Amino acid sequence: MRVFIAMLRGINVSGQKRVPMNELKALYEEIQFQNVTTYIQSGNVVFSSEVSDANILSKKIEEKIFKKFGFEVPVIIRTMKEMQAVIKNNPFLKEKNIDTERLYITYLSVTPTKDKLEKTGEYNFAPDRFAIKGKEVYLYCPISYGNSKLNNNFFENKLQVTATTRNWKTTNELLRIAQEDIQL
Repeated sequence: MRVFIAMLRGINVSGQKRVPMNELKALYEEIQFQNVTTYIQSGNVVFSSEVSDANILSKKIEEKIFKKFGFEVPVIIRTMKEMQAVIKNNPFLKEKNIDTERLYITYLSVTPTKDKLEKTGEYNFAPDRFAIKGKEVYLYCPISYGNSKLNNNFFENKLQVTATTRNWKTTNELLRIAQEDIQL
């Protein structure tokens, strides 16, 4: 049994794609996942499964959401080990005077191609900064993520992958919940 963290893209934002968390939890349980825990309303779910392939799990969840709610929702999954690496590898934490309240992680569905990475690396939207490592984009938005050009749409368009963003606090909390699940 492995612990996974699923992040749904674009639910419960501005009244669109409404998915109550109690219904989302029940949906995961219908798929036979164990230790299902949701975190805040933006579509974060920690769960355990015998299936170890994240792509199979994502597709299964996306299909079930479509059947139940009638709309498509991309689901990006990380293992607990991957989430530990996300936290450990944040390059902005090595800098002085970084406000962790202004850190974000954009999770990508797949590792972008080298040519897309090179082109995207040419963009500069100071004071906002980003660093791409594997399937994660580390963001530092010292003023406001809400007004940043470095949003999901930017990375999806430039990298040609599906993306969803979580703040640093949520990222750490999801790992904490996953680690708790292992203790069960």
